[in-house]
Amino acid sequence: MNRLGFVVFLLLGVLLTSLAVPVWAADITITRPGGQAVPMALVRALPAQQVDLALETTLNQVLQADLDLSGLVSLIDPAAFLDDARRPTLTSRDINFAQWRMLGAQLLIKGRYHLAGSNLTLELRLFDVSNRRLLTGQNYQGRPQEVRRMAHRFADEVMRALTGRKGPFDTRIAYICTNSGHKELYIADVDGHEPRRITNHGHLVLNPDFAPHGRELLFTSYRHGNPDLFRKEIFSGHEARISHQPGLNIAARYSPSGREIALTLSRDGNAELYLMGLDGRIHKRLTNAWGIDVDPSFSPLGDRLVFVSDRLGSPQLFLLDLLSGQTQRLTTSGSYNVTPAWSPDNQWILFSRLQQGVFNLFRIRPDGSDEQQLTFDGGSKEHARWSPDSRFVIYSEQQGSQKRLMVMRADGTGQRSILTPPGSSSHPAWSQQ
Repeated sequence: MNRLGFVVFLLLGVLLTSLAVPVWAADITITRPGGQAVPMALVRALPAQQVDLALETTLNQVLQADLDLSGLVSLIDPAAFLDDARRPTLTSRDINFAQWRMLGAQLLIKGRYHLAGSNLTLELRLFDVSNRRLLTGQNYQGRPQEVRRMAHRFADEVMRALTGRKGPFDTRIAYICTNSGHKELYIADVDGHEPRRITNHGHLVLNPDFAPHGRELLFTSYRHGNPDLFRKEIFSGHEARISHQPGLNIAARYSPSGREIALTLSRDGNAELYLMGLDGRIHKRLTNAWGIDVDPSFSPLGDRLVFVSDRLGSPQLFLLDLLSGQTQRLTTSGSYNVTPAWSPDNQWILFSRLQQGVFNLFRIRPDGSDEQQLTFDGGSKEHARWSPDSRFVIYSEQQGSQKRLMVMRADGTGQRSILTPPGSSSHPAWSQQ
């Protein structure tokens, strides 16, 4: 692929109340996703009075999907449940833990809900079966339509109780979708539900990135005929074109502080990396080398960048120390490595590598060691981004003439598709909160 082709590729390229402090179960060992899963019984929530089967089903399905993706637990078939599953008891002294031990369950989730007009109160509890005690309990209040978010929030708390780190399920994703006939920017829940189009440019839009606080997005748009950089406030809908330098204004990424942006500009004829303020003022030119420098991604501390450059002849990953200005090559294998993403926990850098005409996902340590291939089969997998807890990865996969969004665990296991509107969906981003 020539340098022009490389450029084209890159361009197209509820109220919560905590009822218990998590208690560590002495004989439950939780490891990383992909490790040995702990048997869990997920009991369908029971009504206090009025029955809403659709609400119960939605709650159960969301919890099941989130917990299954986590890789931390293995869910026991509800057909095996005994009579305790039909008892609306949520205290340790009233639960028949012996029944659950007979089924092999080490963890138990039970819940109860109360409907009063347009108000929903939902109580959910996670128990350690072996030690007969509550690990965490949450009460949620809101509208019945908010039950999906309540379920996501409880799944986050389950992960916190089991691992010490909150899960990423009550966050959002952004992506580019062709549903309207043009490539426009959408946001949705992390599982793809509740999609909402937030641009109506009628022209090519690409490369979204969430601000660290999650309330704004950067993206590039050809609305005015040039690939310009825009900033969008999600809740107010306010939008501003913040960089319209001649040529490229692409692949922008917020710094961890949210006060600066790294992006590629070609204002001087060559594609180089720059630091820019949120008002579009250039703070510093970061690279000045032959070749194309693009796709920056900040380290969690904001002191380094990983980026793509073809300065040595083919696209490779490089590291830039923002204090010293020193650059070093990161990838030494493969002839075409692109779209890096630095993990929030500073442990890994994701990227795509072209192999026999197909892109697959890899990860490598920031020191260049321990390179691992994560995907192997199917169509090209590109533009991977991390969940805020570094335990999951979202990416786009080519499927025939269309692209779809996928999610997997950080080690490449648990791959599954994400619900999106009809059309081709690509260039995902994952909010950090």
